[in-house]
Amino acid sequence: MTLVPLLQTTGVTMRFGGVTAVDNIDFTVGECELRCLIGPNGAGKSTFFKTLTGQLRPTSGHVLFRGHDITGAPSHEIARLGIGIKTQVPNVFNGLSVRENIFVAAGRGKSIRHARETVDQVLTRLKLTDIANRIVGQLAHGQRQWVEIGTVLAQEPDLILLDEPAAGMTYEEVVRTSELIREINRAQALIVVEHDMQFIRMIARTVTVFNRGRILIEDDVERVLTNQAVRDVYLGKAAA
Repeated sequence: MTLVPLLQTTGVTMRFGGVTAVDNIDFTVGECELRCLIGPNGAGKSTFFKTLTGQLRPTSGHVLFRGHDITGAPSHEIARLGIGIKTQVPNVFNGLSVRENIFVAAGRGKSIRHARETVDQVLTRLKLTDIANRIVGQLAHGQRQWVEIGTVLAQEPDLILLDEPAAGMTYEEVVRTSELIREINRAQALIVVEHDMQFIRMIARTVTVFNRGRILIEDDVERVLTNQAVRDVYLGKAAA
């Protein structure tokens, strides 16, 4: 019996006028897998990410989640199916506490009792208990990012999509974020789009490299980061 991938794209292409930003991408992620997407600016990874999250409907091709076609579905429907999305800019309620932010996310379609239990679990899992009653608008950048990850976790997704979760963080915050992602990956699959190579080394197992709208290479993190074609792409040279 062939196992159905958790997420799969077939021939996903995204054109803007005469420009092909994403070109015929076949991509799969399995249950509880952690996959990192990297590539230079303009490589197509962010556009591809948006086709997975429902922000863009691909020009052609299909996006499947547990074998069901979700191509171009609205983001809220994609979330309801079990895909959690964290964008690059934190999307939190600045005037509410950490606990209240996570409760709002946990309470969507759930009983108050279940929501409260979920909040406690998320706070403990992400080690946010000490700042649970602080107002989010007063937190440091890294803490705000962790709170948003908490709001995504509170929705109990099977797959989490993270767009540059380490952007703008201090080294200590990057290390803490890498620990959180590894903890999350014990129970849930993740796709992480990231530029920070140091962070990629901290978390990645398998890396998919985008270049000029296509997949250049997909392999173990160390083989990818020592690959000459990948080095050339990041240095602005033509890929081998």
